[in-house]
Parts: sequence; structure tokens; C-alpha cells
Amino acid sequence: MNPVVGIFAHPDDEVFGPGGTLATFAAEGRDVYLICVTDGDAGENNTDDTRQLHEIRRDELKASAKVLGIKQIYFLGYKDGTLSNNLYHEIANKIATFLRNIRPEIIFTLEPKGITGHLDHIAVSFITSFVFERDKNSKELWYACLTEQTQAVFKKHFPDYFIYMPPGYPQSAISKTVDIGAVWEQKQQAMAKHRSQKNDIDRLLEVFISLPREEHFFIIKK
Repeated sequence: MNPVVGIFAHPDDEVFGPGGTLATFAAEGRDVYLICVTDGDAGENNTDDTRQLHEIRRDELKASAKVLGIKQIYFLGYKDGTLSNNLYHEIANKIATFLRNIRPEIIFTLEPKGITGHLDHIAVSFITSFVFERDKNSKELWYACLTEQTQAVFKKHFPDYFIYMPPGYPQSAISKTVDIGAVWEQKQQAMAKHRSQKNDIDRLLEVFISLPREEHFFIIKK
């Protein structure tokens, strides 16, 4: 089976996004890779670890990836919150180099509105779309997304967390829904590895526990 790769802006996007699906692919024997574009150092540190936050978050991502069954992570090391237009082609070229080595069949990223409207999420989604169109090996691009119903639940629980949370997708726009019941415990354990982000993890878990054990995607095929 050909490899798959997830391309995300921050440490923890891999598990708060399609972590269950990535774990499912790994359990089926696929080689699963991650590309993390930023160092995540604009987040909080809810631990007593006194190291630089980017060092802590890199180790947390490694621990999360191990739980999910990820084979390897590639860190690009850009500053969290800085993915402006003048960096797009530079980042795209670096990602394209990794993809030539990985030769993935499927690429994962967050949908073009970034799920939460986070500008780094949106930038990485756009860049990944650009690279996918030009990559000779990849066949499918899976955009992780929320349904309208799921987005409404998140918005209810986080009314003031986001300046603007984009609407979810109607069921008619969903290409694939993955049942992650068999790997739900893995997903929870992987979330818990991001200890520096404990405040967010605890709040998000309250929402995830109330929702069906599913992850949703719309898919672009070549």
C-alpha cells in the first residue's frame, strides 16, 4: 500500500483534525507521515516545563504521532502565526521536496476555511492544494472538515474562542465519513500528549465525547 501524508500548520492539528483516520490508515499497514509547518510557539504552556515552548511542542507532537502510529514527522519550523503570502512559495517548495521522497497516494490537510478560521490553517490548506495539483505521485487530497451539525456544537461550546468560526459543510458536500470508533482511545491518548495545551484539550474533549465517533472529508481526485 502506498504512503499517506498529513500536512498541518501546528503541533496538535494532526490529532484535533483527522487523527483517528490517520491512526486507522496506520493500523491497516500504511506508512503515514506528517509535515508540520510551524513550531507552535504562539500557544500556551500549561506545564511546569521551563524549556522554550517550541521545544516542548515538538516533543509533544512526536509523542502524539507515536500513539497514532505515524512513521515520521518533518518539521519546517516556521514561526506560529507568521504564514503570510510572501512565504507561500517557499513553504510549497519545501513540502514538494518531501513529497517527492515520500511518494504519497493520499494527502491530508484541513479544509480551505481552516475549520476554525485560523489564518495559519487556511494558509497551509491553500499551500497544500497548490502542491497537490503539481505533485506527480499523489492521487487524492482529503480535506478534513466539520459538518454543519458538528460545527454548531463546537460554536455553542466555544462562543468566544474564535473571532469567526466558518460554517460547516452540508452532508451533500461530504465525500467520505470515516468511523473512528475502533481507534477512539488512541485519538484521546494522542490528544493528551499535547500537555502544554491542556486547557484547550480539556474543552475540546468535552465536545468530542458528545459527538459521533466520525471524521468527515471532502476529497479531490486527479
